[in-house]
Parts: sequence; C-alpha cells; structure tokens
Amino acid sequence: MISAIPAVQRVVIVGCGYVGKRLGLALRSRCDVLGIVSRAASLAGLEAIGLPGQGVDLDAGAPLSPDWARDAVVFYLVPPATDSESDVRLAHLLNGMRRRPRLFVYMSTTGVYGDAEGSEVTEQTPVNPLTARARRRVTAEGMVRVWCTEREVRRVVLRVPGIYGPGRLPLGRLATREPAVRVEEAGIGNRIHVDDLVSACIATLDMPDARGIYNVTDGSPMNSTEFLLRVAREAGLPEPPQISMDEAQLVLSPSRLSFLNESRQVSNRRMLHELKVQLRYADVDEGIRQSLAEEGQGSSGSGGR
Repeated sequence: MISAIPAVQRVVIVGCGYVGKRLGLALRSRCDVLGIVSRAASLAGLEAIGLPGQGVDLDAGAPLSPDWARDAVVFYLVPPATDSESDVRLAHLLNGMRRRPRLFVYMSTTGVYGDAEGSEVTEQTPVNPLTARARRRVTAEGMVRVWCTEREVRRVVLRVPGIYGPGRLPLGRLATREPAVRVEEAGIGNRIHVDDLVSACIATLDMPDARGIYNVTDGSPMNSTEFLLRVAREAGLPEPPQISMDEAQLVLSPSRLSFLNESRQVSNRRMLHELKVQLRYADVDEGIRQSLAEEGQGSSGSGGR
C-alpha cells in the first residue's frame, strides 16, 4: 500500500509509455499526474486509462508551458534518439524548464557498465559503455547531473536492466522458434519486473534522502537463454533451438548481439537498503506467471497453457 505524502502534489511523467502508464496509475490516488508523450496514439492511450496527458514533440524542441515543472516531481523515461551521440530530446526538455522541479528522476540503463565478464558491478563501478546506445545514456546522465547540481535540484538516476512484465515477455521469439545461445555459453544478465520498477520509482518520492545512482534489478541474475526456457515452460511453448555463440554472430541481429556480448551481475543492495524497495518478483518464475496471467494467457508450473 502506498503511504500518502501530502508534500508531493504533482508528478510529471515524461515518456509515459509502458512503464510510465503503470507508474501514473499507481500514483494518481495520491497526487496529480500528468503524462507527456510525443504521439497522438500515445495520448489517446493515456486518455483510455484515465490519465491526463499532453503531447509534446521533444525532437522538435516543442515548448511546454513555462510553469509545468514548478514544485513537481519529474520522471524522465524517454530514450535518446538514435541519430546523435548526445541526447537532443533531453537537452530540449532541460533547456525549456524555467521552473525548478523538487525532484528529477532519470531512468538510465545498466548497459552503461559494459561487459564485466560475469563479475558483479555496483553503483561505484566505473562506467564502460561499449555501444552507441550506452554511450548516449552516459552522456545523458552527465547532462542531468550538471543541470540538477547547478539548480540545486534533487537528482536520482535509476539504472535499469531488461524490463519484463505483461506484454513484455519473449513469446513472439518462442513462437517463431528464434534460436538462443546455448545456456553454457550465454553471458549472465539481469532484469526487473515492471511492477518492481514502478515500486523503485515511487520509493524515490517516499525516501526524501534518496539521491544519486541506484541499480534497479530483481537480484536474480541469469542468462537470457535460461529466462527464455523459463518463459517457455510457464507458457507451455516449445523450448527454442540452441546454437553456439559463434553461430549466433552469423544469424542474430546486431541489436540482439549487443546484449549477448556483455555479461555482468548487477548488485541491487543500495536499492534494497536505501530505497527500501520490497520486491514482489525476486522469484523470476512468479513474475513470469503473473505476467502471463495479466495477459490472459494463463500458465501452469508444469508447462501447460
């Protein structure tokens, strides 16, 4: 149950998509929520679930009203555009903020750590981005740090791994029999159920001393193939064919390979101890079952539908 904190009266979610909508629904009983989206279809999606929304094209630098961020908590969930080394969307937003928010939460990625060869990384581990996507995130984190420091705004950066949940399970890959790297060759990785990610976001409001960087994971690192096998079992789908890492370099997409070529175990100790997040789905199997149930797919622990 979410405790009421009257001081937080307004939350603005910039990039109110998959995560943002669930966050908005979780918060609307305790404060005013505004979702910022870029497309008309996304705006209609917010209206359909009863969340106030506003359409803003951050690529074009379209301005928001001058006072939109005053005393608000801002969650920035927009990924950087792929056509620049910098984050032009974030720059447009920060440059257009004339009023200080009380808290700015930036959602980043654990990809900024790069390849740790299976070792543990913490918030103190130096970043080592190996992809253009991760380099853009490092740049964006720096932009937020400078902007918030200069204006004395409390800043929280959530470094997030792969997000799964209802509508975000690899059922399509299983149905099309897309191959997976052999379990014994696949690198270790991390993930978080969307509802636990929402809990971490809300914790930044409830813990006024929270600031800086937090890794947000379920604390159950496993490789992507093992996760696929678990989804297949719970959904009653055939297991994917397994191939070697060498074969994967020839048949899988560059974006898929960018994840497979990195291996790390991301610590969530700071999140648990300082944000006091109580994970609902530290058990990945339970998270998969909940996701399937919400999707209406049904599940059974023995592999049936």
